[in-house]
Amino acid sequence: MEPESFEVSDRIEKSMGKHLEDGLHLRGEFEVLHLRNGQVIDRRDVKNLVVSAGKALAAGLLNGVLTTPAKYIAIGTGTVAPAAGDTALGAEITTGGGARALATTLDRVTTTVTNDTARAIVTFAFTASFAVTEAGLFDAAAAGNMLSRQTFAAVNVVSGDSLQVTWKIQVS
Repeated sequence: MEPESFEVSDRIEKSMGKHLEDGLHLRGEFEVLHLRNGQVIDRRDVKNLVVSAGKALAAGLLNGVLTTPAKYIAIGTGTVAPAAGDTALGAEITTGGGARALATTLDRVTTTVTNDTARAIVTFAFTASFAVTEAGLFDAAAAGNMLSRQTFAAVNVVSGDSLQVTWKIQVS
């Protein structure tokens, strides 16, 4: 007669396989601070969609096929909800201080496990007025691969205002 440990071992192996299979996720969110005269007048915390192209970007970075990380933040005025197949913002702002920008701060922070979250921070200084309603994280100063995107209720900026966008992508 076979010992019971075979059945227990089999269950443990299946359970471990499921855990490993479900174990790696990318979760994105960003914070938007609207500043006027140096004072925060609005703050938004927004969860976002890691798009299909973003998943391909992450896979390419893992094995070295790609070497350029997502470190550019773009904002726009598009209002169509994000979808997995998105590769660009709906209406990216390119003028008036709202053009896509390279993060001035790139680092890793701790969310659940030490250094499990990539962080990029950009501050846009406006010389024109916009109703900002979307943001995206990219790997290039123009075009490139979009990692994540989201739309949100309008943040109405005027000349002299700033938006500080802090993007976080947690690997869990």
